[in-house]
Amino acid sequence: MRLFISALPIVAILTLAGCSNPAVDPSKTEVRTVPAGEKAAVGHLTYAIVDSQIVPQLGDSLSPRIPKERFVILQIAVTNSSNVDNPIPAVELVGDDGKEYTELSDGAGVANWLGMVRHVEAGQTERGTVAFDAPAAHYKVRFTDESTNNEIMADLPLSFAHENLDDALVPTSSTDLGDAATGGTGPKALKTR
Repeated sequence: MRLFISALPIVAILTLAGCSNPAVDPSKTEVRTVPAGEKAAVGHLTYAIVDSQIVPQLGDSLSPRIPKERFVILQIAVTNSSNVDNPIPAVELVGDDGKEYTELSDGAGVANWLGMVRHVEAGQTERGTVAFDAPAAHYKVRFTDESTNNEIMADLPLSFAHENLDDALVPTSSTDLGDAATGGTGPKALKTR
């Protein structure tokens, strides 16, 4: 019995030391990342990236809106699973280098712009477009819950699938670069549509 009583303080100290492990910082927990297109649930909000585009300009060709870098356009859907209306927090792009890009506050030229002050009604889904001025690169999209305390990331691959190449001359091979670069119209230069 004496052995048990004398061992009790040692066990208590070891147990408390294990609970306060300085190597585990709760403020630096890993944020879950899902592929773009999959549902990303955080709090009462569930996000989905419906489509993404990287474009060199917005609007019509007579009065285009030109970015500093490129326009990264995301069509998103946000579903509210709660029984009250909730605000839709701002979305951010996070580059591989950690640089963050905030949404553009001006939706001029952005079709179906979601706006800056937005909400989603209880049990409903809101769809719209958000835009960023950022270099063409691989990004993660940061989504947060209505209190912005929790977050989830969506992996957004670099894609030029929607890049508008109207009237661009694209060489058909490396030896054809001369014709295409000089604006040649011969068989060595390919005009894309």
